[in-house]
Amino acid sequence: MLRNAIRAARLDPDFYNLVERDPKFLVQAGAIVVVVSIATGLGTFFASNDLSLIAAVTGQTVGGLIGWVLWAVITWFIGVRFFGGTADVGEMLRVLGFAQAPRIIGIVPFLGIIGTIWAIVASVVAVREGLDFTTGRALLTVIIGAIPLLLVVALTPLALSSVF
Repeated sequence: MLRNAIRAARLDPDFYNLVERDPKFLVQAGAIVVVVSIATGLGTFFASNDLSLIAAVTGQTVGGLIGWVLWAVITWFIGVRFFGGTADVGEMLRVLGFAQAPRIIGIVPFLGIIGTIWAIVASVVAVREGLDFTTGRALLTVIIGAIPLLLVVALTPLALSSVF
């Protein structure tokens, strides 16, 4: 799994095409999302004086998983319906799950933004390869799809922090 995460972080289009075609990568993609979310939760905890460890990690993990599924569905819908891409939701789940690999550096609070930007670039590559269209269409799909994703990911930890 680590080798695959590194290939994804290196923006290897051949790797994203392999992941797109092989449903066996779904579990690894989900594991990437969980591990990255836990690391980001730890980074959030280290950077915050207000959150408990449980709230930070749980919020990031739940938000990460919900965001992953939501973003895969939204990017699939936008890419297929508006930009003529060819894919199914499973393909988008796999490629976008691996595209989150660079966010692992979010365990270091001040590096989180770099990991997020890197993951956005990886997501453009993932969407391009997953939907089999141009980089321009992939960029538009990611920008449009990111809006609801960001809302969910931002609001979930806040909602969970009030519970814990």
